Amino acid sequence: MDILSSLATGFAAALTSVNLLWGFVGCLLGTAIGVLPGIGPALTVALLLPITAKVDPTGALIMFAGIYYGAQFGGSTTSILLNTPGESSSMVTALEGNLMARNGRAGPALATAAIGSFVAGTIATVLLALFAPTVANLALRFGPAEYFAILVLAFTTVSAILGASMLRGFVSLGLGMAVGLIGMDSISGIARYTLGVPELVDGIEVVLVAVGLFAVGEALYGVLYQKEEKGDRNRLTSLWMTGSDWKRSIPAWLRGTFIGFPFGTIPAGGAEIPTFLSYSAERKLSRYPQEFSAGKGQGAIEGVAGPEAANNASATGSLVPLLTLGIPTSATAAILLAAFQNYNLQPGPLLFQTSGDLVWTLVASLFVGNAILLVLNLPLVGIWVKLLKIPRPYLNAGILVFASIGVYGMRQSSFDLLLMLAIGWIGVLMRRLDFPVAPVIVGMLLGPMAEKQLRNALSISQGDWSVFVTHPISAAVLALTLVVLIVPHLLHARGVRLHEDD
Repeated sequence: MDILSSLATGFAAALTSVNLLWGFVGCLLGTAIGVLPGIGPALTVALLLPITAKVDPTGALIMFAGIYYGAQFGGSTTSILLNTPGESSSMVTALEGNLMARNGRAGPALATAAIGSFVAGTIATVLLALFAPTVANLALRFGPAEYFAILVLAFTTVSAILGASMLRGFVSLGLGMAVGLIGMDSISGIARYTLGVPELVDGIEVVLVAVGLFAVGEALYGVLYQKEEKGDRNRLTSLWMTGSDWKRSIPAWLRGTFIGFPFGTIPAGGAEIPTFLSYSAERKLSRYPQEFSAGKGQGAIEGVAGPEAANNASATGSLVPLLTLGIPTSATAAILLAAFQNYNLQPGPLLFQTSGDLVWTLVASLFVGNAILLVLNLPLVGIWVKLLKIPRPYLNAGILVFASIGVYGMRQSSFDLLLMLAIGWIGVLMRRLDFPVAPVIVGMLLGPMAEKQLRNALSISQGDWSVFVTHPISAAVLALTLVVLIVPHLLHARGVRLHEDD
């Protein structure tokens, strides 16, 4: 009953006219920017984060809920129409969705993606409301040693999942951790690694790094290395799904939801794995295997419905560790963590106690955002298709201008603009050398937290490092970390392929 009453209070706040307006604006902006080629949810949130600096925390977080879901749907639109995934989790959607679009079935593909996102997001939000407080209560029993062990597991798994190479993922993570240590030491109060630059004493803003790596890096990379695509755009046909499409999509939505949500709730999560698992399950369970891309067919609708549901459910599930443990399991969640910190809100075990009204308003806004997204996007798909006709040079220029205005507006500092451009060129180099950029943000956010928990644990144990293996939970989590590190190498040594092309 406490959960229901808290959720009812959240709906009362989320359904006010002002907050509904913020939710609508968030969905509209998230979809509009997320639908552009090569732009995913993480980049969308990073671009729009500075805009909410003057908005009250409740309205800002509701707006970000709309941006979060809107950008997720926008990435699927890009994948289906242009075969250009906005992020790695949209790659699977492009396999069948673009094939359907090429064969005149872009409408049903976009419709099943939108409705599947609504179904998965709604079910996953119910699960979030039911289980997030339980996870928070369990987290209250964790001490610094347990918290540090979980952060080590998060470092390991997120770096492995967000990059094609575990080694390159760790390099990116290390870079982010190094940047995160710049500035004032939270315990001793001594400035470190500032190189005598006064502007670095307060540290480097996470938003600045996110905008530089994602937005500026992507735009500069597009200018240097990507050619403008020419040729006919895939024409959009009817939006209506047939009875057979509904019959094939509904089970795929449900399977995708219950595959995606668990992966989002654990530090070893990430949307890439559940989308691939969902796609694999749909291929094995489908009565029409000849329609899948591997069978050189015309595109199977369940190959779009399942992965899109898994992607959206995983995105919602990632809010569980974010809200209860303060651990982001995706690049977008990492930037949302920065949004919380901008309002002096620290996600963690005490968040439901110290800011319960705000959290339950956010949970309620996820339901509202899902409904707004569905109502908004089904009739407006044709407009998003027209946005995709923007020439790439103008698109890249717009991103650079938007990013510069947003970063300069944070502190009105020209040094921040120069730093953003320098970080953008680092982002270009990382993309050119195939280093993932998302672990940099994770390292920046979690590195200082891990350092603090490590020092607290050693302080409590009077310098005894065995505290991490004598506590059962900490020892178990560290053992799991070793498994994550060792098992892929053992499988590789035995000749087992982790991603096999059927």
